[in-house]
Amino acid sequence: MTIGDISPKKERKSRRSKQVVDEKAPLLPKRQDEAGGYDEFNGASFTGAVFNLSTTIVGAGIMALPATMKVLGLILGIAMIVFMAFLTDASIEFLLRFSRAGKSTSYGGLMGDAFGKYGRIFLQVCVLVNNIGVLIVYMIIIGDVLSGTSSSGVHHAGVLEGWLGEHWWNGRTFVLIVTTLGIFSPLACFKRIVVPSHLPFADSLRFTSALSVALAVVFLVITVGIAIIKLISGTVMMPRLLPDVTDLTSFWKLFTAVPVLVTAYICHYNVHSIDNELEDSTQIRPVVRTALALCSTVYIMTSFFGFLLFGDATMDDVLANFDTNLGIPYSSLLNDAVRVSYAAHLMLVFPIVFYPLRLNMDGLLFPYSRPLAQSNTRFACITAGLIAVIFLGANFIPSIWDAFQFTGATAAVCLGFIFPAAVTLRNHHFIATKKDKMLALFMIVLAVFSNAVAIYSDAYALFKKNSGAGPRA
Repeated sequence: MTIGDISPKKERKSRRSKQVVDEKAPLLPKRQDEAGGYDEFNGASFTGAVFNLSTTIVGAGIMALPATMKVLGLILGIAMIVFMAFLTDASIEFLLRFSRAGKSTSYGGLMGDAFGKYGRIFLQVCVLVNNIGVLIVYMIIIGDVLSGTSSSGVHHAGVLEGWLGEHWWNGRTFVLIVTTLGIFSPLACFKRIVVPSHLPFADSLRFTSALSVALAVVFLVITVGIAIIKLISGTVMMPRLLPDVTDLTSFWKLFTAVPVLVTAYICHYNVHSIDNELEDSTQIRPVVRTALALCSTVYIMTSFFGFLLFGDATMDDVLANFDTNLGIPYSSLLNDAVRVSYAAHLMLVFPIVFYPLRLNMDGLLFPYSRPLAQSNTRFACITAGLIAVIFLGANFIPSIWDAFQFTGATAAVCLGFIFPAAVTLRNHHFIATKKDKMLALFMIVLAVFSNAVAIYSDAYALFKKNSGAGPRA
């Protein structure tokens, strides 16, 4: 099933008795049998919903946040993290309120209600671009961790190079080939991401979201511990509090942090699914705010202590910084623990992000064909094609910062701010207040302006770099 799936669905039984019909079908079914109906669902708990949404929010973007502090400085950087959290909360409130008014149970249904078929298609395209970008970032991080990176001009050794020395078989391209064929491809071949309840260990999937958040917290705890120890010993300096703006170019460069911050909070396409699972629909607003508060706290602490630990040497992917002697006992062990655990986490999360990507690609290319799981040829071709695109992107895009610039300035900003604001301004059900419309207009203007400047700044820097690389007299 994809966003905007127009095939009829049987009534889904739940304690809230929501009926899923026609174009307002959710992005992913929570549990679908062979006939296309839904099993009995007793309702998700408040805590479970918070962890599910937090998992959607906290992804690979956390690794680029310390680098935003290098661009913005601590004061402006932390202020922007808090500001983006409040803006995200407002945009999700728009989605939920207008979904209630139109009785939509998915983001696609809401866009279809407000803008028709083309609204749903545009949303699908943005989900595709966003998810492809996220998976490319996952693969770049895994390449950085296992075989190192030289994107900053200075080589940072990977785990395999540190353990076994430098060889052709632990080079970046070969490692990514082996990882893609040996790990990503088998995991991506599962036709169902939801395990039927009668199978053994089905209930263990409920802990995946909590484990994902826990891994981010483990990374944070280790980073905070190392930074505090070095701060007490006087081996680290207080990082820069304000941005270093010396000319117009450095001023425009500040906007390059915006797409990273936007991507860090993208969870909108999963809000309806979590809302549908809740036993009490009135809990969704507290769920959203609790998840945003939790993730913002993790973001602020990761950004602060990561930048405190590495200062202006902070890499776009802060995991790449954990390759040197930290000046504390068990430094090498802590470095490897941080990098390997998070890389393993990304490998296991890969199929969860890939699953909706494949379904929506199939929905765009073959909207009237039989279900994808029933066509092995179509399933194999789409899976192989998408994995090839992700692999090539991870090899030709130099760093996660560049990947975030593209997805954050295009698809992510549409999903997070422009679409919710556009639905509010469309006001199809005449429930938007003057304050809502002013805030929606502010969102659109801010999103378009800041991301346009970010794209311009990146393009200008790339052009200037290429010009400077020419022959010299």
